[in-house]
Amino acid sequence: MKHTELIKKMTLEEKASLMSGKDFWQTQNIDRLGIPSIFLADGPHGIRKQQAAADHLGLNESIPATCFPTAAAVANSWNVELGERIGNYLGKEAVAQKVNVLLGPGVNMKRSPLCGRNFEYFSEDPYHAGKMAAGYIRGIQSQGISACVKHFAANNQEERRMSIDTIVDERTLREIYLTAFEIAVAEGNTKTVMSSYNKLNGEYTNENLHLMREILRDEWNFEGVVVTDWGGSNDRVAGLIAGNELEMPTTAGETNEDIIRAVRSGLLKEEVLDECVDRLLELIFTTEAVYEKSPSKEFNMKEHHRAAQEAAEESIVLLKNEGDILPLQAGMKVAVIGDFAQQARYQGAGSSIVNPTILDHTLNCIEESGIVSIGFEPGFERYGKRNQRKIDKACALAEKAEVVLLYMGLDEVTEAEGLDRQNMKIPQNQIDLLHALYKVNSNIVVVLSCGSAVEMPWIDKVKGLIHGYLSGQAGAKAILRVLTGEVNPSGKLAETYPFRYEDTPAYRHFPGKEVSVEYREGLYIGYRYYDTANVEVLFPFGYGLSYTTFEYSDIQIIPEGVAFKITNTGTRAGAEVAQLYVGCNSADIFRPKKELKGFVKVSLQAGESRTVLIPFDDKTFRYFNVKTNQWEIEEAQYEIMIGASSADIRLKGIHAVKGTNAPLPYDKEKLPSYYSGQAGQVSQEEFESLLGHKVPAATWDRTKPLGYNDTIAQCQYARSAFARFAFHVIAFAHRFLWKIGKRSTANLIMMSVYHMPFRGIARMTGGIVNMPMLDGLLMVVNGQFFKGFRHFFRERGKMLKVAKQNN
Repeated sequence: MKHTELIKKMTLEEKASLMSGKDFWQTQNIDRLGIPSIFLADGPHGIRKQQAAADHLGLNESIPATCFPTAAAVANSWNVELGERIGNYLGKEAVAQKVNVLLGPGVNMKRSPLCGRNFEYFSEDPYHAGKMAAGYIRGIQSQGISACVKHFAANNQEERRMSIDTIVDERTLREIYLTAFEIAVAEGNTKTVMSSYNKLNGEYTNENLHLMREILRDEWNFEGVVVTDWGGSNDRVAGLIAGNELEMPTTAGETNEDIIRAVRSGLLKEEVLDECVDRLLELIFTTEAVYEKSPSKEFNMKEHHRAAQEAAEESIVLLKNEGDILPLQAGMKVAVIGDFAQQARYQGAGSSIVNPTILDHTLNCIEESGIVSIGFEPGFERYGKRNQRKIDKACALAEKAEVVLLYMGLDEVTEAEGLDRQNMKIPQNQIDLLHALYKVNSNIVVVLSCGSAVEMPWIDKVKGLIHGYLSGQAGAKAILRVLTGEVNPSGKLAETYPFRYEDTPAYRHFPGKEVSVEYREGLYIGYRYYDTANVEVLFPFGYGLSYTTFEYSDIQIIPEGVAFKITNTGTRAGAEVAQLYVGCNSADIFRPKKELKGFVKVSLQAGESRTVLIPFDDKTFRYFNVKTNQWEIEEAQYEIMIGASSADIRLKGIHAVKGTNAPLPYDKEKLPSYYSGQAGQVSQEEFESLLGHKVPAATWDRTKPLGYNDTIAQCQYARSAFARFAFHVIAFAHRFLWKIGKRSTANLIMMSVYHMPFRGIARMTGGIVNMPMLDGLLMVVNGQFFKGFRHFFRERGKMLKVAKQNN
């Protein structure tokens, strides 16, 4: 331990006090020992430090900060150095705002396109996500503070995220859901990890010894701090034993008492507590050192805005360019249509909401771009209501134009933390507008703004399609520069776009609605599934067009990696993302047909050629063997593929690799879907063969009384008529608010009430309600109406009395 002498001076009460927050965002300070509090702030794509009232839902405005493109956008750049530069800017702004720990990046896998928080995540591929995250972390931490990679782990749905139990087999967990975290720890050297809300195979993640101790600490040698997601602690002592140092936010000392009692009773060894205190002290002192140098409290807003624009420019993806309609020709008359041109859609909703320093909107920038606009019409109601008058006006404008620029996308309340999307569709009123416009002018270029994959059955009605994702405060100008050709697009998709939601591998098992969610598709998420099961997609993983063209040649496979030549064969300078995929020719162990194992982005002038090398690494040929419980290499011939996307393989070769002689881990006869790759409809029996045990019951036991970890939504079958009535009031309020257009408020009900476990009432109220009072509420819910309320108010009286004595 690094702080043994200091810890020896601390009382048990002081040690326990450090293990949870002082308030919503700060850790506890101990002035007599010179231990300061540190500040944690949301910030995957910009700092969200609230000046006044604090909350975790993005309700109250924060101090202005640069809103960079979200992770889902920057992922399309495939540029790790760009991620590091953004991290550097984020770190500078964090220091200017006196933030010690920046809560990001998020590296959870995009198991389903409907996960409401996909806009905060990089990819469906763990190698890609891990590399990008490591870049961000290096950049943030270069400024002397800590990044915090999240949400560890297997947190891939928002619905019931605080109580859902993720059922996943060990190999899938290791290869798909943990690899990005492993890279973030090993290559990013993150100082902090945030545990997720959910359970993993029956245990809350921050109490899961296998995840927290055996993997994170013992295998990955992580020496930093694990912080809970806000309100995500269940059993504080169990979390501490697993190595979860910091619980956030404050519990007003309630869980400190749990820790003290556990040490005095022998349930918790004081040495374990000391180790956790030591790691937290190291985080405190190392992230406070930068402030001893009195750093500037200012940053150059214009410079950071330009950096956000450059990041957006490199992340925009050109998906369709029929007849070379793009870039727009100089002097061409353009009609600008779509509400998003007037009010940019540039970030998601929830805890990541940034209060931007500057905000570009298309209409404000279009004159500067050189585009000859003949007018603007909103064309549709932003939140889905049909408006024929707006369609008619848009069509009247479109008739006069040579090209229609149509800004479409998803609105702010559709993509939000705490909620999953209901479908993969663009709102029907926007599609109706597109069809109407097509009848009067077929030269349509769609500019799409949304944070995750959408269905595009309308794509044959457009000639050009640019996807900006959620491109940050400078995204509007960046998109205009791509439209005019000032910037040659070089982004490529970091997720697959299927034709329809029913084609997705998790379609039958997303989201988990009651107790658990079963990851029956195993390894086969994203392109791993579509490729192997031969399911056609609209746009494959890694896809993106350019205004120039590239040729690949001269592949050479050497023990260290694969070298090849790329030539820019067009007439413009441009950048190409070349991707290394590896497939195993052996059929003894099931695998996807190909997996991403490396990538490189190369900028080339017109006519220029360059030979590049993508090195092999420790992840290129490995698989996780559930029999030996470790990473192994199968001796086999491996196909080495270099592609412009997962479906556009330009070069191939064969490479023989010596194996580790591990025993075969599976009985092939029992796992036919996994060996064939047809993993979209796996039976329970086969899934249990993969797991090696029975699948736990996925539905609520409605005969049991409700407890701490049951949610407010489960009041629908509570014994108490009062609780059932309260449930129906909540459900009605949500429906009513949604119908009258108060959708943000309706979302809040779902995020902060409907799916909240009862323990969250105590954990998220900062000590207003404690656990003994919660016991009273549960008595009420479980049918003991008067006894429960008496208990509640008796415990409240005790709490207030103790608080008065302490003051």
